[in-house]
Amino acid sequence: MTIELLRDVLGWCAVINYGLLLFWFLMFSQAHDWIYNFHSRWFTLSVERFDAIHYTSMAVFKLSVFMFNLVPYIALCIAT
Repeated sequence: MTIELLRDVLGWCAVINYGLLLFWFLMFSQAHDWIYNFHSRWFTLSVERFDAIHYTSMAVFKLSVFMFNLVPYIALCIAT
């Protein structure tokens, strides 16, 4: 695997993952009640706890994509 291929893979992974994050946010903000009702069938959560879980999960996902896809991509762009 060449450096250029690795750089391209990391770049596309970042784009796809940020697209998934955007989709998650849009679904959460536009269909909040439906998602909450769907999950409350299995779990007993308050709305506040449900929101906190989703916002925390989005933050962890965003930081993970940043650290494991975007930072190595930028480092490879600078190095090559």
